[in-house]
Order: sequence, then C-alpha cells, then structure tokens
Amino acid sequence: MAAKARIRPHSLHGKMEVPPSKSHTLRALLFAMMAKGTSRIENFLPSPDTAAMVDAIRQLGAQVKTEGNAFLVEGVAGKPHPPSDVIHCGNSGQVLRFIGALSSLLSSYAIFTGDVSIRQNRPVKPLLDGLTQLGAFAESSRLDGCAPILIKGPLKGGKAIVNGEDSQPISGLLIAGAFAASPLELEVINPGEKPWVNLTLHWFDRLGIPYENHQFERYKMRGNAQIEAFHYSVPGDFSSAAFPLAAALLTQSELVLGPLDRGDPQGDQALLPVLEKMGARFETKGLFLRVKKSPPLKGMRIDINDFIDALPILAVIGCFAEGQTEIVNGAIARRKESDRIRCIAAELKKMGADIEERPDGLLIRKSRLHGALNLESHQDHRIALSLAVAAMAAQGDSVIHGIECIAKTYPAFFSDLRAAGADIEVET
Repeated sequence: MAAKARIRPHSLHGKMEVPPSKSHTLRALLFAMMAKGTSRIENFLPSPDTAAMVDAIRQLGAQVKTEGNAFLVEGVAGKPHPPSDVIHCGNSGQVLRFIGALSSLLSSYAIFTGDVSIRQNRPVKPLLDGLTQLGAFAESSRLDGCAPILIKGPLKGGKAIVNGEDSQPISGLLIAGAFAASPLELEVINPGEKPWVNLTLHWFDRLGIPYENHQFERYKMRGNAQIEAFHYSVPGDFSSAAFPLAAALLTQSELVLGPLDRGDPQGDQALLPVLEKMGARFETKGLFLRVKKSPPLKGMRIDINDFIDALPILAVIGCFAEGQTEIVNGAIARRKESDRIRCIAAELKKMGADIEERPDGLLIRKSRLHGALNLESHQDHRIALSLAVAAMAAQGDSVIHGIECIAKTYPAFFSDLRAAGADIEVET
C-alpha cells in the first residue's frame, strides 16, 4: 500500500538542515571506485539511488564499507572488473548513464536494467550512440533506446557526435573518456543542462583529470587518467533546499536553511536569483540562508533549462505570483522520473490552478489553490515534494498519495517540516 500524507496549511519557523547533495554523493562514489587507494566520503545522502550506486561500483570491483555516516571505498585504480550479474539501477539515471559509460572500458559484456521509469521514460540512446561511434558495442535490448541495455568495450577512442539535450549521457561519455585507453573527442548537438555537465567538470578539476571544454559543444579527453583516493564531505543540496524555501515564501514564514555553499557549482542554486527577481528576499550568512517574509511575488518568463529540476516547484510558486509565470525551454523535463510538465499541471489543476501545458514548459496564472484529497506523486520525488509545498499554502486539507518516493532525495522532508511547525500526518 502506498504511503500518503495529509497536509493542512500552516506557517513555518526556526531552522532546517538541508540533506546532502545526491549528485555529489553519486559522483563521489563513482570516482572513489576509479581511484587508487581508499577514499572516505562523509555526510553522504542515504537514498535508494545511493544504494544503487554502491551496488553498481561493488559489481565493478570496488570494496565499500560504511562507518557511521561515511563510506570507505577501496578503488580499482582505473581498472573496473567485469560485473558478475545484471546491474540494477533502481530509479537512478546517473547509475544507468555513468556506470553504463564506464562499463565500456571492459572487454566483457555488462547488462543494465532498472525500475519502470528507467525502462520506459529515461532515454539512453544518446549514450548508446556515443559509445557505438567510439568503437564499443552498445544496444538497447528492445531496440527502443531505453533500458535494459547491453554494453561491451573496449572503447577505442576517436570522435563521436551526440545529442546533448540531456546532460547525463554527456557526463557519462566524458567520465568514460577520462579513463579510456585512447583519446576521444565529443561534439555535442543542442547542449542542455550545462550546469550539470559543469558539475562533472568540477570533479575533473578536483581530481586533476585533464580535459578541454569548448563552449559545451566540443570536448577533448586525453584518457588514461590516474587518480588518487580522496577525502570528501558532501555539501548540502540546493535542489532539495528549493522545497522548504518555497514553503517558507508561500506561507509568509521566516526560515533558516543550511548548510548551503553558494560557491559550490550545483546548477539548481540558479533558482535563487530567479526568485529574487520575482520579489523574494533572502539573507546569506556563511553556509546558512535565511528566507525572509517577502512582498507578493511577481510572475515572469523563466528559461528553466539550466535548473530543470526546479520546474515542478516553480509551477507551484507561479500559482501564487501576481500576473502570469511562463516556464520555457524545459522539454527534457518530460523525460525524467515522470513527465514532469504533464504531471505537475494535472495535479495542480486538481487544486484549482489556472495552468496551461506547453510542449517545452508551462504557463501559470495566479490562482487561489484549494485542498485536494486525491493528489498523486506519480512516483516522482520532485512532484511529491512540490505538491506538499502547494498543500501548505492552499486553503483546506490535501492528501498526497505515493509519498515514499521522496526518499530518493529528501527522506526526512516531512519530519523536518513538522519540526518547523507544519501540520502534517503521514500514513505508511
């Protein structure tokens, strides 16, 4: 039976601790696997995606131990082992694309599958195309561009031309290119989600992996990277911080969020200046962000591509903003854990939202939201979290079904909100 939450409108107060970054946690585990020696990763995000990445790197030869809230990962010194079984990616696109790409370094076959979303909604064709052009065998078992996929190397290098609308296949190919036996060049058509590729390049910089990046349209990787074990503490997640931040804004509350490092290259912190343009007021002190009571927000046109995960919560915020809010350049949001454009529009309409679905985004007009008892998460953590924020600012009770999916990025969300004053009942 799916878990559900009953939420009544209420204000917030105090301080909330933001969960660690999922994107950094998964990249840290992957690079620790490829390193020489034993790496220590502290303050990792405990999530199903993290568990899937740990299982995957173990299959490729890493030794992983847990010590409190830290992983100790003994790496394979750039030489992954052939997996002994099918690698199950769960609901993680990063495991599918990043580990899938790295498996092309092997001369043996690797098979990848995942949950329904991974097998039906998460395209992997750009990765398969890139690997094929670089000399590996890479194919979808159903020939539909989705998992299950079968990959066999070794990667031979050379040049590949790939579609870059989704950042993860690009990051995966660059990671494989870092450790490949021969140099490779990657030409990217329609590069999108650039901050998330930049997050991968940030890890290259951190670990001393050489690369060339020409306007996110052409890359060169030398190959044969050798990296040493490292000690890393995962920073707070700006993507997850968006939800309590929005809840505070929409309920006219003051709330302190942290730790959040404004110097960290996470793409979703681009949400903050957008909200400031809409009229939100924040105050940064060290690693903490204070959300202040703000005047009514004003709608605006938002190019969402650089912080695509914020589309659902911005749709909610748009319902409370004066005038209209137009979200554009977000077509890739349809190919995430759910079709986020369709799903958030459908659920907010149940609450009375004046919202119009567009091929690449949404048009939202200020609306008076009311509670709804039949809200569905669509098994997408960002839809569930966004609906919870909408429910806190709506009139009357709301019930969200299928909330267990929030464990992917923010497992303590409801308990953290209750500690900050929210009126929430969770039924499992």
